[in-house]
Amino acid sequence: MNFKMIHTCIRVMNLEKSEKFYTEAFGFEIARRLEFSDFTLSYLRAPEGDFELELTWNHDQTEPYELGNGYSHLALGVDDLEAAHRRHEEMGFAPKPLKGLPGKGVQFYFIADPDGYLVELVQQ
Repeated sequence: MNFKMIHTCIRVMNLEKSEKFYTEAFGFEIARRLEFSDFTLSYLRAPEGDFELELTWNHDQTEPYELGNGYSHLALGVDDLEAAHRRHEEMGFAPKPLKGLPGKGVQFYFIADPDGYLVELVQQ
């Protein structure tokens, strides 16, 4: 029996703002959007894969979601980490500084989406 990751879900306060962030910052495309009376699901797909990020917007949510104090995050691979970091700085997304594990040099950085979810960019 094989298992395949198909999507992960995060809840967002402003669907359009979140869609704009993921499409502009990472080149994701909106694969489909499902509208319901009290919530909307937007499925975003990275250009090089079939795994999707599901953005769930609950229409009646008025307070930001509690993200917890863990270090949960999404991770994306990129072929030129430093260029991606410069691009995100130029776009005004305030990426965290470039980092690396001890003795390994620059390998990754983090950027927060509009709801505070972390996205890790990893040198491929």
